[in-house]
Amino acid sequence: MMRRRAVMRRGPGLIGTMATAAVIGGTAAAASGAVQGHQQAKAQEAAGEQAEQQQAYQNQADMEAMKAQMAAMQAQQVQAAAAPPAPAPAPAAAPAPDLISQLKQLSDLKAAGALTDAEFEAAKAKLLA
Repeated sequence: MMRRRAVMRRGPGLIGTMATAAVIGGTAAAASGAVQGHQQAKAQEAAGEQAEQQQAYQNQADMEAMKAQMAAMQAQQVQAAAAPPAPAPAPAAAPAPDLISQLKQLSDLKAAGALTDAEFEAAKAKLLA
């Protein structure tokens, strides 16, 4: 009887190959997750920087608006301080005898030829107003 020779295998068996593949696959997944996490962190950091930059621009615009508003208020204050005081109220209407004497003077000027009819009517209207 002849004995059969045992065939020697070269390299790892099926289980060893599967174990190696599992280790490589797990390492690749972990590395991929780490890269993805790093990329997400960088994207969030960039978004945060962009938000800070936009806030800085908004703050600058607000400051410029406030400066313009303050300059306008200061100009109004200077103008109000430099404005002449309000005119005094008009004196009360003259008593009737004085009005009559002024009308008499106007009619005398008209009779003397110093006033025309239009000038007389305008002066009379002014006195009676």
